[in-house]
Amino acid sequence: MIVLGIETSCDETAVAVVEDRRVRSNLIASQTDLHARFGGVVPELASRAHVEALNPLLDRALEEAGCRFSDLEGVAVTVGPGLVGALLVGISAAKAVAYATGAPLIGVNHLEGHIWANFLEHGPPEPPYVCLVVSGGHTMLVHMPEEHRYEVLGQTVDDAAGEAFDKIARCLGRGFPGGPALDALAREGDPNAIAFPRAMADSGDYDFSLSGLKTAVLRYVRAETEAGRTVNPADLAASFQEAVVDVQVAKTIRAALEKGVRTILLGGGVVANTRLRERISAEGAAAGLRVLYPSLELCTDNAAMIACAGASRLARGERTGFDVEADPGLELA
Repeated sequence: MIVLGIETSCDETAVAVVEDRRVRSNLIASQTDLHARFGGVVPELASRAHVEALNPLLDRALEEAGCRFSDLEGVAVTVGPGLVGALLVGISAAKAVAYATGAPLIGVNHLEGHIWANFLEHGPPEPPYVCLVVSGGHTMLVHMPEEHRYEVLGQTVDDAAGEAFDKIARCLGRGFPGGPALDALAREGDPNAIAFPRAMADSGDYDFSLSGLKTAVLRYVRAETEAGRTVNPADLAASFQEAVVDVQVAKTIRAALEKGVRTILLGGGVVANTRLRERISAEGAAAGLRVLYPSLELCTDNAAMIACAGASRLARGERTGFDVEADPGLELA
């Protein structure tokens, strides 16, 4: 099955062609430079940039895949969650392609896409899994007992991990996006230099909180500055990162053990963080668990993951009507 994937949930315009979990093309037009001067994504600008980039990207994706519109056997598109204006651009394009070619349309949950990115590289799904999804807009633990069935065990009660990384990076003058910059900076620092709080580490549930940690970091910087002391950026980045990773790793492993699951999947842009990968791989192995995560190019928002998840749903006989609308708050279920 040859499936076209379209992803425009936030600030990446992405188009891919996937054939039976083999990526034939996977293109991304980044908007990082566009939003960097604002320190974050501006929804209206993101939508306009998607409109400008999408059609040329469609042509290039098909050319690189060596196929034509008439070869498509399905069109998968992100329908939520995300920025409503951005989502509408991708959905409109997907409807047009599906209508013109007669290929069935399938709407995909963006979060499911992050989970299914793993199956592009690690083979077909063999549930059950516990999945940690961490990105700019989401931080959640999910139990996946079977294909396309999800039980959300817990999620952030305030900020997402990626959002917190962006804010701390901005505080340190490291620009946008903050995740890669803090990751690189933290490698030069001492993760035990500053005792930041581990929010909700002992809450007894699987929820997360990043707002209090973010505030603690900002207060530390202010206090040190007012006292005339120089803040070591590398130590601060490493200590902040360690506080985030500590809780994520501990709760993910506990969830897997309590659910009797032997394999953990990671998905989302924050999974590119080297410390998170190191810690959860080592501690997962010590607990007798298998930990899988996508390559870096499939961690961030991309259309190959959407095509992969969509192809599986199409193979099950699922279809999405042309009346589908963008759902910025779409839940994973």
